[in-house]
Amino acid sequence: MTHLMSRLTTRALHVLRTEGPRVLMKKLRRRLRVVAFRPQAPRLLRLTEPFPALELPAPGESPRASLIIPTCGQFSFTHHCLAALCACGDTTTFEVILVDDEPEGDTAARLAGYGHLGVIRNSRNLGFVHSCNRGAAQAGGEFLVFLNNDTQVQPGWLDSLRDTFDRQPQAGLVGSRLIYPDGRQQEAGGIVFRDGSAWNYGQLDDPDRPEYSYLREPDYVSGAALAIRRDLFEQLGGFDPRYAPAYYEDTDLAFRVRAAGQRVYYQPGSRVLHFEGVTAGRDGDAGAQMGMKRFQAINQHQFLDRWREVLAGHGARGEDLERQKERQVRRRALVVDLYVPTPDQESGSLRLVNLFALLGELGFKVTFAAANLEAPQPYVADLQRQGVEVLYRPYIKSLAYHLRARGGEYDLVILSRADTAARFMARARKYCPRARLIFDTVDLHFLREGRLADLTGDPRTRALAERRRQEELGLIAQADTTLVVSAVERDLLAREAPGADVRLLSNIHRLPGRRAGFAERRDIFFIGAFAHPPNRDAVLWFCRDILPLILAEAPAMRFLVIGAEPPAEVRALAGEAVRILGHVPDVTPFFDGCRLSLAPLRYGAGVKGKINQSLAHGLPVVATNQAVEGMFLEDGRSVLVADTPADFAAAVLRLYRDPELWERLSDGGLAVMEAHFGFTAARRALVDLVGE
Repeated sequence: MTHLMSRLTTRALHVLRTEGPRVLMKKLRRRLRVVAFRPQAPRLLRLTEPFPALELPAPGESPRASLIIPTCGQFSFTHHCLAALCACGDTTTFEVILVDDEPEGDTAARLAGYGHLGVIRNSRNLGFVHSCNRGAAQAGGEFLVFLNNDTQVQPGWLDSLRDTFDRQPQAGLVGSRLIYPDGRQQEAGGIVFRDGSAWNYGQLDDPDRPEYSYLREPDYVSGAALAIRRDLFEQLGGFDPRYAPAYYEDTDLAFRVRAAGQRVYYQPGSRVLHFEGVTAGRDGDAGAQMGMKRFQAINQHQFLDRWREVLAGHGARGEDLERQKERQVRRRALVVDLYVPTPDQESGSLRLVNLFALLGELGFKVTFAAANLEAPQPYVADLQRQGVEVLYRPYIKSLAYHLRARGGEYDLVILSRADTAARFMARARKYCPRARLIFDTVDLHFLREGRLADLTGDPRTRALAERRRQEELGLIAQADTTLVVSAVERDLLAREAPGADVRLLSNIHRLPGRRAGFAERRDIFFIGAFAHPPNRDAVLWFCRDILPLILAEAPAMRFLVIGAEPPAEVRALAGEAVRILGHVPDVTPFFDGCRLSLAPLRYGAGVKGKINQSLAHGLPVVATNQAVEGMFLEDGRSVLVADTPADFAAAVLRLYRDPELWERLSDGGLAVMEAHFGFTAARRALVDLVGE
């Protein structure tokens, strides 16, 4: 029992004392459980004739996308393609332009009753290239999406393409993940080798493997399902007619997009089933070699002649596919944390996700793994859509195995939080010989736990804090660099670990700014995940010692509490004046609609994300000195600070009633966020750490 007690965290000890061993074991089992990856089975439509006329979604006055579908017979596939578009449920507005390349066929007549469908009928067979260009000339969307008629799109396919353009300012061309009807992968972006031949990366493999499932820059994406900005397509003159009737026009387009200074992306979140070879046949078909497929070899030679200088830097066919699949990558970073980031639930996760974005801007491909290789959704998919490779079971046996197999690829390894660093520091040092090894403290655990010991006077908590101190100082000694989030912690380590390379990289926030004024707001609120013990203590202290003083003068005041997993004693506070809301997926309405944010923390360490988030939205904060430590905030100019119940209550009432003070603090808080916690400040710190 003594050995077990020595390994328990401060939070576990508190649960044991206050809620008993049964509750403790339940919570430990939940924290240790691996959230397994769940494969996404494709949805395949199997409709039978006679096919009823379809009503496609109304495009509206200004659709974001124009879907261009060339057809040449095969009406059944065309109907299934359109039916899948009707059923996908995406929010992106689109128009559909179908180009009928079978002059003597009955496709146009059979489509006459389909609602919101534009049909262009060629007077002669023009082939894929000219049909696509003709459809594009009639399009009005912000971006064009070329879609084969032998495809069935999956839910979210178009939203994922649109989101890539919205998130990646340099995106010029974005392609979907292609899947065979039996669920195997057809293509996860393409590789072009030195001789001009091409390879469908990941063909016939499991599409849910981590290496196929993140946004990246391939050599090309397939014309079976690709999107391009309309103005760029027009600037480039469309698909090049030299590749008519078909083949290599999509590969050539990707190379021209890059030559124009834009980027080509493969977006795995856009999943499209493709019945390959319906029109032109497959490579092994004898008839295909005599028909359309013969243009594959012809156009390969034309493509090679045009891009010979660029291709000279490519590898040979089949050589080092893992490197060639993303030849644009300059540097590689591995980040390991205790769990997959949940940025909608706690500030440490938000900082980490924003750090990923900054590393990407600095040319790093980021690979992330939770210590137990869990894969909770939608968080894993969110990271993958943004270009982070996420490692998870069952495809990765263990992190130790991954480090042995691929550790030599990494230029940077970041181990987040002390428990993670303790598990993997030695292995990272052994198997990642060229990597800079960084211990990201997130906050100094020994400082937080020592302050809890000061608050409670508990000798067991004091002993735990001292053991944590020895562990963290040991990790700092082993790391090449240690990151802290506040100048206070940096100064502390200058005394505790002299000679260590300690850098400041604080919380990182986007700044949406103030979107509503004083008079439009009401109520006060607290936000913070209750897995973090100081948040529980703060809410209990506020409700028991401070809120009654406020209600005595303002009985209509409501206190809203947002945070995942509120414990029983916090839930018991709920009443007319206190609303315990638990986890709220979208907290923006509270930042925009409440009048004050509160941070009544009595102990802790690091920088408080709850304060950062509030100030980033222009929402003034009343906080303790402990809460604003190291945050560059000044009492009366960018925050109100109070430490006793009477002073805290008086500050809340004063700020709640004074619009002039409210606006001054709102402006002051936004200025502090811009100077110290925005992306510009974080980027400067990161460039100083890893270079441009």
